[in-house]
Amino acid sequence: MRIISGKYKGRTIVPPRNLRARPTTDFAKENLFNVLVNLVDFEELDVLDLFSGTGSISYEFASRGARSVTSVEVNVVHNNFIKSTARELKFENFYAVRANVFLYLKSCTKQFDLIFSDAPYDLDGSEEVVNLVFEKNMLAEDGILIFEHSKDKNFEGHPNLWQTRSYGSVQFSFFKKV
Repeated sequence: MRIISGKYKGRTIVPPRNLRARPTTDFAKENLFNVLVNLVDFEELDVLDLFSGTGSISYEFASRGARSVTSVEVNVVHNNFIKSTARELKFENFYAVRANVFLYLKSCTKQFDLIFSDAPYDLDGSEEVVNLVFEKNMLAEDGILIFEHSKDKNFEGHPNLWQTRSYGSVQFSFFKKV
């Protein structure tokens, strides 16, 4: 796993063997950020990364100078790895939160410019994240929610679906306020 761009461009991060996360592939991540570079000013973003796993997406935003990054992961081993990596890279305004994503979303009162969700593909009900974000008004004006998923999920017809992108087996559905 590597950081693609920003201050730590090219930096390889090696998670311990006991991490069971499926990080977003470098191919999909690079393509996603190639899209985002044309949509957002990274230095003006407050980012929420849900189901952070290894922290790969969080590190990418932090490396690119995001105003703040909140990384939410329930697994204690994964959360500790994210914290130690962020400390090692001396990321400022980086918050690793150990919490159940659904409970976090129900209690969070902050708005974010970009929310990224990479739930385990086989997690039943993971698409509920999309509804919770909009019910709780968690996106700032012009904010974007990106939901990573397999080809098995389809958000066609969702009132907030803006666009979808496909990179191999990885799908990204983009949502905005209507």
